[in-house]
Amino acid sequence: MSLAETAGSVSGAFDSIPVIDLGCASTQEERAALARQIRDACMNVGFFYIKNHGIPDETIERIFSAMKAFFSLPVEAKMKLHHRQGAHYRGFEPLLDSNIDPANRGDLYEGFMIGWEELEPKDDDVVNTDKNIMVFPNLWPTEPAGFREAFINYYHAALGVGRVLQRLFALALDLPETYFDEKLKRYPMMRGLHYPPQTGPEDDGIIGIGAHSDFECFTILWQEPGIQALQIQNSEKKWINATPIPGTLVINIGDLLSRWTNDIFKSTVHRAINRSGVRRYSIPMFIGANPHVEVEPLPSCVSPERPARYETITSGEYVRKHIQEMYQRSRTTSDGAAKA
Repeated sequence: MSLAETAGSVSGAFDSIPVIDLGCASTQEERAALARQIRDACMNVGFFYIKNHGIPDETIERIFSAMKAFFSLPVEAKMKLHHRQGAHYRGFEPLLDSNIDPANRGDLYEGFMIGWEELEPKDDDVVNTDKNIMVFPNLWPTEPAGFREAFINYYHAALGVGRVLQRLFALALDLPETYFDEKLKRYPMMRGLHYPPQTGPEDDGIIGIGAHSDFECFTILWQEPGIQALQIQNSEKKWINATPIPGTLVINIGDLLSRWTNDIFKSTVHRAINRSGVRRYSIPMFIGANPHVEVEPLPSCVSPERPARYETITSGEYVRKHIQEMYQRSRTTSDGAAKA
């Protein structure tokens, strides 16, 4: 049975999120078995946890400590690194700087965005050796000490997880294992996020981050253990908690991979609301396609009963449009509030 035929029996009325052990992927048989689990999770939920992902606990602890120290600095110090002073949104994002859900008034988080750099800084970090790969300079704070090293070490470790996953996604789609290798060469963006505790009413139009689907191919998320905030929406419009599980990462499908699969892999709507009474931290990395890659439904995901749902679009065009809208909505909302 083809992927397109199998998709017809999927309801999407999930009430839990599967956990997949990434530690068993050394042989072709093990990777094929993992790919089948991933296929099932992507078709039914669009989210799954991975355990035994290979990122050392020490690497996670260091970036966690660095985030807590940085976001505790005075706003004036953080604003010196505002992302509009850098390139391609790298740098600090203050509270309510973005608004991802058009129905809301703003997103209640602080962020710090980075892109790829060498583990050891070099004078020629800004290079363009491939038309599909652009490396832009990051903005770095002078304090806390060790901030750059903590972020870059985690970035490289998470990127390694992404390279493993993209091959498993290819196998899950009955494609050659290396199918996405050239298409997903672009270096991803990564955010450290701080969600202050939310005390206002849920319907006031401001929550941690509003209901949305991610724009890129897939996301690798570390979330702080013990603090519930992330929720995902099933096909019955019910919000299901993505409860933090120690030792795991959360993986979710983004819009581009969903378009590539003609919606067979779900780009599931999700949100974050921090009602814990304490600060909450998370780290998403967004794995995307090269800007000039054309994304159109794969032949195996199209059938007479399931015709292509999307026209061809380049990855860069799609992502750029949605990011610009997210920040433009925030400025428009802020201007409106100031005039009210």
